[in-house]
Amino acid sequence: MKLIRTIDEMRRLCRAAHAGGARLGLVPTMGALHEGHLSLVRAARARSEVVATTIFVNPTQFGPSEDLAQYPRNLENDCALLEREGVAFVFAPSVEEMYPGGAATWIVVEGLSDRLCGRSRPGHFRGVTTVVSKLFHIVEPDVAFFGQKDAAQVAIIRRMVRDLNIPVAIEVCPIVREPDGLALSSRNAYLSPEERKSALSLYRSLNRVRQLFANDERDSAKLIAAAKQEFAKEPALRLDYFEIVDPDSLEPALAITKRSLAAVAAFLGKTRLIDNILLEP
Repeated sequence: MKLIRTIDEMRRLCRAAHAGGARLGLVPTMGALHEGHLSLVRAARARSEVVATTIFVNPTQFGPSEDLAQYPRNLENDCALLEREGVAFVFAPSVEEMYPGGAATWIVVEGLSDRLCGRSRPGHFRGVTTVVSKLFHIVEPDVAFFGQKDAAQVAIIRRMVRDLNIPVAIEVCPIVREPDGLALSSRNAYLSPEERKSALSLYRSLNRVRQLFANDERDSAKLIAAAKQEFAKEPALRLDYFEIVDPDSLEPALAITKRSLAAVAAFLGKTRLIDNILLEP
């Protein structure tokens, strides 16, 4: 496995892999890897001859009061995990390498970027789409792998790829959960033992919606109200949003007549957690 720090070297190695006829899979991450990330790497290995992973804590997707400085970083451990999984290239550039002085260009997916997490994190998705676009142009992967937990991000990246004719297939892999249902997240490391218990309300609220949906409830307002009742049982949680939306446009679904996304975000102290499920009529 090669650890690469510069754009020029990463581009050269990836183009050499392509020249040799290899199918190249990309797993973009911000590091602090857990089993959810590794499930993406395994999916990439199953569908690609060469796998590249990026580790870059992207400052442009953090707001001024968010956790950029505290975000967990452990490159040595991450590289050990990735080497065991058979990754060929790990691209871990500096901020200066990715954003040279005077950079003034942004990629913005209008409309979608202001929905779900974008509504409460202004500018977040502008940072995501800009850095992902840059990574796609550097690596030039055949296929890129993302997790379903970041469902809004997936919808926005898919739209960006379609609108800009970027020649990469987007593969979405299922959420990986702890045995009690908590979605794996690098930010789970911030939680105290008591907060860890409270965090289960996210999954309980989604399960409540799933149960009602299985019993033929199709009115989104009623499903959302039931989810919020679950949240009311856990005073430590501060709900950011609970919405049921079209998974592609992220527009609210008033009645569930087709595949829909139930998505939740909430705060435990300063830690913001997200989760979601898909509802299939």
